[in-house]
Amino acid sequence: MKFGEKLIRLRRKNGMSQEQLAAKIGITRQSVSKWESGGSLR
Repeated sequence: MKFGEKLIRLRRKNGMSQEQLAAKIGITRQSVSKWESGGSLR
């Protein structure tokens, strides 16, 4: 399983949106989206 797939699974398991996760860890929602799609790991 790739990082993005794990992130999606954990985020959904915890009932969080991309926006909520981004706010919790201090990044943009776009970054979360890129991580989940495999577009960027930075």
